[in-house]
Amino acid sequence: MDTGEALGIRLAARDETAMSDIYAAYGPSVLAYLRRYVGPNEAEDVLQRTLLDAWRFAGRYDPEKRFSAWLFTIAHRRAIDCLRTRRFKVVDIETVYDLVGEDGRDEADRRANTATVRTAMAKLTPMEREALHLAYFEGLTHVEISERLETPLGTIKSRVLRAQHRMAALVRESEFFEVEVQPVSAA
Repeated sequence: MDTGEALGIRLAARDETAMSDIYAAYGPSVLAYLRRYVGPNEAEDVLQRTLLDAWRFAGRYDPEKRFSAWLFTIAHRRAIDCLRTRRFKVVDIETVYDLVGEDGRDEADRRANTATVRTAMAKLTPMEREALHLAYFEGLTHVEISERLETPLGTIKSRVLRAQHRMAALVRESEFFEVEVQPVSAA
């Protein structure tokens, strides 16, 4: 039995010490996941709501399923709830012109660069693509990626580095732009 599933069973049995163990084991990775959706200012509040819901709905945990998937599903739902409560300000047209430029060339360049990166990402192996996605789009460290994928840390470091080199070479082949690849922190 996986440690996560054991924690889930303890939680379902209303073992109060399970919550602190869950927080220690999953808190950092759930927090990083939430930052991606709600930003750093609200992520900790959403994490607390996630853990509260995990406690309240502990009886719904199915030991046949992965505990981490159950917990991340709750976190995802709480993030969506948080986003639904936001009210966005209306931006005047002058501000938009300042950002994009009157003729839209800046936006066209950004879209071209995005297309180049997407094309290069599609040429990576699925494992390389997943490692880069977790590192750059979800903001996870090598250690967090290793824990999430249940893969040795050294393998993750190699996979991310190999993917960075392949991406840099693929993007350099493009005529649109050059990119400087910055390594992901290992901590």
